[in-house]
Amino acid sequence: MPTALITGCTGQDGSYLAEFLLAKNYVVHGIIRRSSSFNTSRIDHIFDRLHLHHGDVTDASRVASLIHQIKPDEVYNLAAQSHVGDSFEEPVYTTEVAAIGLANILEACRGTETRIYQASTSEMFGNEPAPQNESTPFSPRSPYGCAKVYAHNLARVYREAYGMFVACGILFNHESPRRGETFVTRKISRAVAAIKAGKQDRLILGNLKARRDWGYAGDYVRAMWLMLQKPDPQDFVIATGVSHTVGEFVEEAFGYAGIDWRKHVKCDARYIRPAEVDDLRGDASRARVVLGWEPRVEFRDLVRMMVDSDMEETCTATKPKCACRMTSNCGSGSMPSVTTSTSIN
Repeated sequence: MPTALITGCTGQDGSYLAEFLLAKNYVVHGIIRRSSSFNTSRIDHIFDRLHLHHGDVTDASRVASLIHQIKPDEVYNLAAQSHVGDSFEEPVYTTEVAAIGLANILEACRGTETRIYQASTSEMFGNEPAPQNESTPFSPRSPYGCAKVYAHNLARVYREAYGMFVACGILFNHESPRRGETFVTRKISRAVAAIKAGKQDRLILGNLKARRDWGYAGDYVRAMWLMLQKPDPQDFVIATGVSHTVGEFVEEAFGYAGIDWRKHVKCDARYIRPAEVDDLRGDASRARVVLGWEPRVEFRDLVRMMVDSDMEETCTATKPKCACRMTSNCGSGSMPSVTTSTSIN
């Protein structure tokens, strides 16, 4: 059986990828950072089928030791501080994980036959005109985007200088019910569920006009695997080809729950990025032709999937009743009002 090592395996993408690889009979190893409490909620249902190791991609000696010990056929580098807004607050840490982390992996794998997937990002394009494809110049507008450009170029250097199999997936925004709660899409879906249950009253957002190409994370991990099955390493844009504004995401989410978003959503300039990216929309034509990949979940279904999940979670957590429509017995609960703020990530 093939062996894979996933960095960032407890994240949204890592959890979906681990499931995908297990279904293909891989032996799956994952690196998790040591802390006083486990952050394994996304992989608890497959925990006993994974081989987990404490470590950090910024620790070169630990990375080298693990790769020497595991001898993986494939490495999927998904580790990152991927919150774009937070990268302005923590630029050094963001760079260490996203850029230096990959350098440590590349050095540890140099001289082996290991195939490496590097998670690049649409944030590298910045405000280059949409749609963006593999030939679009990079013009990042955040520390996160800058760090990912470094890593992307470093992957190319190692590929050309040492003949290593390093493929980069330039993934546009991809969401799911497992998306981190600090990301704008999940904040919206959680706010819908909380407002429906009477637990929250307002949601404060930043730029409602920013456009993003939103896909389903479960679809995108399939593309990661396909890239490593090709005879030669290549870079691919992975996207739906359709963009929507944050405002449209809000309208779809609130409308699905039967809530007038205008009564609950407020905008505040404090939650706008220092340097905004206006429109990201990917052209994944090469991935469709070369990989045979295409997205299966459309925007409306993705939004509803996330709202349904958060409504169910809110309904389960509220005792004895809530205002969620997920079950026939739900009623209006008497809960205090809470204000939540966010900006696009």
